[in-house]
Amino acid sequence: MASDDISQLAEALSNTHVGDGELSYKGLGLKLDTAESVEEMVHEIQQYPGLRALHLEGNTLGVEAAQAIAKALESKALLQRCYWSDMFTGRLRSEIPTALRSLGNALMGAGARLTELYLSDNAFGPDGVKGIEQLLKSPSCHTLRELRLNNCGIGIGGGKILAGALMECHRQSSALGAPFKLRVFVAGRNRLENEGASALAKAFQLMGSLEEVHMPQNGINYAGVTALASAIQQNPDIRVLNLNDNTFTKKGTLAMAEALRHLRNIQVINFGDCLVRSEGAIALTAVLREGLPILKELNLSFGEITEAAALVVAQAVMDKPHMERLDLNGTHTHTHTHTESLRNVKLSPIELIHHQLNPSFYQRLVRFECSPNNLIYYNTFID
Repeated sequence: MASDDISQLAEALSNTHVGDGELSYKGLGLKLDTAESVEEMVHEIQQYPGLRALHLEGNTLGVEAAQAIAKALESKALLQRCYWSDMFTGRLRSEIPTALRSLGNALMGAGARLTELYLSDNAFGPDGVKGIEQLLKSPSCHTLRELRLNNCGIGIGGGKILAGALMECHRQSSALGAPFKLRVFVAGRNRLENEGASALAKAFQLMGSLEEVHMPQNGINYAGVTALASAIQQNPDIRVLNLNDNTFTKKGTLAMAEALRHLRNIQVINFGDCLVRSEGAIALTAVLREGLPILKELNLSFGEITEAAALVVAQAVMDKPHMERLDLNGTHTHTHTHTESLRNVKLSPIELIHHQLNPSFYQRLVRFECSPNNLIYYNTFID
């Protein structure tokens, strides 16, 4: 390693954050290829007696560097949180599984019990999932509460492998009397499509412990949405459900509406750009009127919903005491007369909790703009 490179690395490492059981190399932009390139980092990890969290995101690791770091982790039994997103920029896809296996094997060998594993923005594809498969099945992940795999290019095959690993983790942990209870699952922008989503739905149904599910932009249509809806019913503690930019259509929306009837704790629903259409919106309205008592946010934007259906939705949320945001952008209208009729619509007061205050606010539909094809866009604001 050139002396200039060593100096640059030393300067970057001087910005390392240390404290509260946490060691962070986040965002240093280091290109770590060899064991020599991570010598100082390895030394710091080895010398940190109570390491509980390790940030490596925003750097790029080669196989040899990953293996050296893994060696340092073999004695870190207290490690719980691995923040390893955006860690392989510029690497060959064939390198990534080997690097991940090295790190995973070290965690398993150390007897670590993870609670958070962040691997988003790594673009490692199905082979990358294979690189963490054994880790996810192992006792090191029996305690996992958050798994974040956003924008990793997992695909259908990777989705199936991931689902299988999660189910095996649940099976093994249940046999030991402490079932796997994942709470947060993030896997947006992964091209899961119906087969991948359906496979994961089986894992979700088995676990029954989810509180947040984020799976936007996955090319899922009504078949996959219906499978997810069935699984969601078995996870009554869900607070956040984000399926933005998938394709529900009528069948998927009706299935999801039925699933929502079982969720008393949900606070955020994001079905924007999901083609829920007017009939689906009306079905969701029935659920809004009958349940969802602590709902805070609802996004049904750009779902091919008519103006009339949008008004029904707006009216259904007006008595929700915790409602803060309703997004109905992209609603269709057919005449300027309908637009004019909405200009002065005011919904009943809703209460917005803000810092120490509990003032009443009016939620209004404002800013109507009619485009040449009579498509109307409008927002809801707390005023």
